[in-house]
Amino acid sequence: MDADTLKSRIRACRLCAGDFAATRTAHTPRPVAWFRPGARLLIAGQAPGMRVHESGVPFDDRSGDRLRDWLGLSRDAFYDKDRVAIVPMAFCFPGYDARGSDLPPPRRCAETWRAAVMAQLPRLATTVVIGGHAQRWHLGPQAARTGVVETLRNWRAHAPGTFVLPHPSWRNTTVLRRNPWIETEIVPALRQRVGEIL
Repeated sequence: MDADTLKSRIRACRLCAGDFAATRTAHTPRPVAWFRPGARLLIAGQAPGMRVHESGVPFDDRSGDRLRDWLGLSRDAFYDKDRVAIVPMAFCFPGYDARGSDLPPPRRCAETWRAAVMAQLPRLATTVVIGGHAQRWHLGPQAARTGVVETLRNWRAHAPGTFVLPHPSWRNTTVLRRNPWIETEIVPALRQRVGEIL
């Protein structure tokens, strides 16, 4: 299967329709598939938020602004599918819980699609793993046991092939203030690596 056929199948996926209909937002699936086989950098995030669900463009929000700053990329460079693939753990917005927070990405999405997508990305040089769900998938059970901040502390063990980041949501500003080394140690090394591969 070629990449265009795979993307078409992902966009047509309705596996989680019943789950999404039962959330506070009662929305229908809108998978956002953003990759091409030539990509050198993979952004492996969690799942689209409501704004991305509406626009169909990944990281089209304030979190994306912060992430692009961390990467040292302009919007044009970030959205160049020939260089950057954006493949979250779930392609659809999962909805809100009773408190108004995003629900976790449904595992069935990655279980259904991730291996096929990764097979379409043979030229990847670096993967940026964002948030706990993506860290557990890409880094294994150790990331689940230690938690996000401890996984971040151990970032050098994974670089330069993989960089770990907290979610760039502005809700994580307190985490960043308490751990300034994230932006003084990880971010400069990440920017250097992104510059090398792109």
